[in-house]
Amino acid sequence: MIFFPAIDLKDGKCVRLKQGDMLQPTVFDLDPVARARSFHEAGCSWLHLVDLNGAFAGKPVNHKIVESIIKNVDIKIQLGGGIRDFDTIDFWMSAGINRLIIGTMALRKPELVIKACKQYPGKIAIGIDVRDGKIAIEGWVKQSNISAIDLIKIFEGINVSAIIYTDIARDGILMGPALEETLAFAENTNIPIIISGGVSSIEDIIEIKKKAKKGIMGVISGRAIYDKRLNISECNNILGS
Repeated sequence: MIFFPAIDLKDGKCVRLKQGDMLQPTVFDLDPVARARSFHEAGCSWLHLVDLNGAFAGKPVNHKIVESIIKNVDIKIQLGGGIRDFDTIDFWMSAGINRLIIGTMALRKPELVIKACKQYPGKIAIGIDVRDGKIAIEGWVKQSNISAIDLIKIFEGINVSAIIYTDIARDGILMGPALEETLAFAENTNIPIIISGGVSSIEDIIEIKKKAKKGIMGVISGRAIYDKRLNISECNNILGS
């Protein structure tokens, strides 16, 4: 199982939001490149990046920072935020992103995901952000009436590399992940799942490792790292054992 440290980019800075609210950012680092390098030095093989401005603008905004991380840090990157058309997919793939996360458009334009998986097999993930069992879109601002289970049925068998499953109610508030809900969702798909939202203590990591069944490929955490509630090396050791 892979531990994914998270960097959320807003106006070129590392921030964390409370339950996805752009009006409640906490700035943790002014140098995302140095932060990414520290994650690599701590033993991480992957980095989870989100272009928050891009999620709201519907296009890449923090691309210069992302390109600098790609150039200067030897770490694989999965990235989401503002991926609404195929030109943007091509842009990020050409820049050197290892895995792209499509969120809003998976719901609004599923044919985009299908086309992307054919063009870039094994490099496309789906971001499913859930609030009260229903999918939220466009940077979590808008709420749909579609359940995560109904949506994912569309994408079985097209070589989606992973699903990043986030419970918005848990994100950024250090309350622990919605583990049981995530595991229940995982039972309804053959696509590997990455758990996100609320992972805030080493006990959470131990519990995920203990309960996770086949198909859970990784765990994302952000704020707990910046608040020093999680030791990255310890997380890697537990999940990799």
